Amino acid sequence: MTAHKILFLIIDGLSDRPCPELGGRTPLEAANHPVLNRLAAGGVCGIMDTIAVGIRPGSDTAHLALLGYDPHTYYTGRGPLECVGSGIRMEPGMIGFRCNYATQSPDGLVIDRRAGRIHDTKILSQAVQDGVDLSEFGVEFIFRSGAGHRAALALKGEGLGHCVSSNDPKKDHAAPHTITPVGDRTQDRKTAEVCNEFVQQSGKILFDHPLNKDRLQKGLGPANIILMRGAGEMGNFEPFEKKYGLSGSVIAAASLISGIGDAVGLMQVPVEGITGSQNSNIKGKIAAAINELERKDFVLVNIKGADESGHDGLAAQKKAFIEKVDAVLEPLLDIRDCIIIVCADHSTPCSIKDHSADPVPVLIYGDGVRVDDVKEYGERTCARGGLCRITGAGLMPTAIDLINQAHKYGA
Repeated sequence: MTAHKILFLIIDGLSDRPCPELGGRTPLEAANHPVLNRLAAGGVCGIMDTIAVGIRPGSDTAHLALLGYDPHTYYTGRGPLECVGSGIRMEPGMIGFRCNYATQSPDGLVIDRRAGRIHDTKILSQAVQDGVDLSEFGVEFIFRSGAGHRAALALKGEGLGHCVSSNDPKKDHAAPHTITPVGDRTQDRKTAEVCNEFVQQSGKILFDHPLNKDRLQKGLGPANIILMRGAGEMGNFEPFEKKYGLSGSVIAAASLISGIGDAVGLMQVPVEGITGSQNSNIKGKIAAAINELERKDFVLVNIKGADESGHDGLAAQKKAFIEKVDAVLEPLLDIRDCIIIVCADHSTPCSIKDHSADPVPVLIYGDGVRVDDVKEYGERTCARGGLCRITGAGLMPTAIDLINQAHKYGA
């Protein structure tokens, strides 16, 4: 029997390096995950370099590669994709930025780049949207909240470029940078000037906002500065349905992932209670994915919390989150007529609190798969699997072939 549909489950930042506090095991190896093990035992496994050997992937470039869109061709920066995922309609040529709400001390230092991982910043973003004026530059802007402390900024106007730096110091207890052009193009100089003006005006608005005054009274850090990075120019993406002949949807809390899905034509599926953090409604995501497969050929589900734990260096928390994910995956075992792919987009080792180039474990489960001898889903066990070591660019073509939709190369 040949399956006709594909479920793509990406557990963001899942894989890791051996952690001393877990007895030299990774969080995935230390976790109790019987459903992932059953999928591995009934499928074919391997390890995967999402971009290439030795390359540390961003979540943006990784997801593009996993969907079969070469990031060397399609990627100019993360910003435009964050904008799309935040509900901003990006036209080709618009400049986009990913942003963070952060806490700045009275002496001008960024003391928390995530403003205490603040949630529900829509009232702040609306105040910025209403109060900032960039008309002297002939520039229009749209500013929207994303998940948690995240936000997105889109600029539209004549003579703008995307080759500009960030004001993000990338560490706490450091002063924000001045945004500067990268190179000497006139359009990049203009964009840098516009961005610095936006940061200055928005900072004044946020400093006086009642929500931030209330946070201060409660002993919480105010979200009083916007950090901007990931500048990019919106381009054109070949529609997913045209590329593969499949209808598709994306289920994700992270605006970046929703934005990538939207950019390639995958329909965003809202799920109540998904946050992109430890408290996300993962069960709801899985139920929504199964429901979506009734009417779509392809569904991508992104689950984010393990990546958050990796960035915070919390190995035990990452282990517990993997167990939380596994506890709601059992309905996947009952899906029929479907190829199920489970992988990470990149490794986020707790030891370095950032993405690494370590390959990620991948499994493919479903009709027609050549089942190998792997019985447990882990970084080192999957390395012994029948897929061997592949790149992210090979994953979608493999899935397309398994559902008998691949085109023959040659006669």
